[in-house]
Amino acid sequence: MISTIKGDITGLDFDMIVNAANAHFARGGGVCGAIFAKAGPELDAFCAKLPKGKAGDVRISPAFGLPSKAILHAVGPIYEGTKENAQALAGCYWNCVAMAYQYKREHDLERLSLAFPCISTGIYGYPHEAACDIAVRTIRKIRSAFPDTKSIDIIFVCYEQIDYELYKKALKEL
Repeated sequence: MISTIKGDITGLDFDMIVNAANAHFARGGGVCGAIFAKAGPELDAFCAKLPKGKAGDVRISPAFGLPSKAILHAVGPIYEGTKENAQALAGCYWNCVAMAYQYKREHDLERLSLAFPCISTGIYGYPHEAACDIAVRTIRKIRSAFPDTKSIDIIFVCYEQIDYELYKKALKEL
């Protein structure tokens, strides 16, 4: 299942949620700041020990005070309009699904729910429509290349109405 909802990712009870992280995996603004605030100081302490990343990199942490079981921290690109930006953003989605699949297998889960925010569309400036297109296309490619990933329910959680409308339209066309 691939779907979208409008809401706040921090209050949702999914197996895994994705944080739109910075390269230091530290508390930031937007969805990142909200996740850290609700997860509590344990998340700050855990993430302070993670090695620095680059755009497209993903790290995993416990969810601490959040209702989910784990957080995937995906470093989105700062938008400059380059092909590398698009590849890094696609890498965020690809690497998150790969890590979620590994988690699902390690924990012997039949299904797993994975919630994505709109990575890089906030202060990193990625245009909403282009980011939505990359996200949906990447998930579709993963599902086509690796049919076993269909046991992961993908939910795009949109905080802003503009993103919700874009994802609804893109998913309807699938």
